[in-house]
Amino acid sequence: MSNFGAQGPWWSAPSSTSKSISLRTAIVLALVVGVIGGAFGASSSGSLFGYSTKLVKSNSVIERPADSVAGIAKRVLPSVVSIEAKDADGGATGSGFVISSDGYILTNNHVIASAVTSGGSITVRLQDGTSYDATVVGRDTSYDLAVLRVSNHSLPALQFGDSEKVAVGDSVLAIGSPLGLQGTVTLGIISAKDRAVTAGESATDNSFINALQTDAAINPGNSGGPLVDATGAVIGVNSAIATLGSALGSQTGSIGLGFAIPINQARKTADQLIKNGKATYPIIGVSVDMSVTGKGALISSKGVAVMAGGPAAKAGLKPGDLIYEFDGRAITSPEELIVAVRSHDVGDSVLVKYTRNSKNYQATLILTAGK
Repeated sequence: MSNFGAQGPWWSAPSSTSKSISLRTAIVLALVVGVIGGAFGASSSGSLFGYSTKLVKSNSVIERPADSVAGIAKRVLPSVVSIEAKDADGGATGSGFVISSDGYILTNNHVIASAVTSGGSITVRLQDGTSYDATVVGRDTSYDLAVLRVSNHSLPALQFGDSEKVAVGDSVLAIGSPLGLQGTVTLGIISAKDRAVTAGESATDNSFINALQTDAAINPGNSGGPLVDATGAVIGVNSAIATLGSALGSQTGSIGLGFAIPINQARKTADQLIKNGKATYPIIGVSVDMSVTGKGALISSKGVAVMAGGPAAKAGLKPGDLIYEFDGRAITSPEELIVAVRSHDVGDSVLVKYTRNSKNYQATLILTAGK
């Protein structure tokens, strides 16, 4: 049995027989301490009992190392731009970043697509407020990327990182113009890699991303801006966000699920757009049934689902085959197969595993260029 009750509750005042300071004495001491503290710690100049007091002003400076968040943001921000693409219906706003000092800027295709197709205008605004009319060098709906160019050929370009070396948990910054708020910096981590994500303004864009997932806040207007690592190097192009469905409140802002195109892929596409005005992407030469859910990607049994003379046809794949692994990567949906293929290069040799009539097979394919 506990003896707590014999001693009284923990919140009880000391008994009258204890050796404690009386209330009157405590009040007097408190006043004396307050006066002394005011005399020696006053925050403004003045006089007390005939003695003057003066504030001592601190001249300390906050040091921000180059590898701090503030240091990285200071280096990166001058290379990030805001983009306004006008069309007959008003247009869209987004972000971009300088990839070459002679005026080349990378962004998402969906930021400028409507302005291009309607004959509208595209304006690029730098961090210092300077604006330039931009021309479209090239754009690609498959990877949701576009390259613009402005007349200023002395812009600071960002350094490219290596998205293959990114690890889950790495710190990142997302920089852009969410909701038109230019120069916004948000901090987060890499939450996951190789997410199969669909980007673009409509399903007809057919843009599939083998994305980096981040919890750095990304909102409408961030599209096309850089995702940078702890050194300030670009590792991704912010392109899409997850939103809650109508049953969950239809929240359209950041919910900590943002997605970026890995910079290794974006860089290859940008190089092609600058050199040729268009980009190519690898294919295996099949059509998959996008309505089928569950493990794997099912080659459609409708129409010409296996391209004659294509990689899959040469390797012996047929309509109805279920592809469940591609180059060592487990395939759990049609979208995952598409992004897995597009994460490779034309000419790559890959091993494909598939099921036919409940039996497993494998074949080696050589990826060719899509049209």
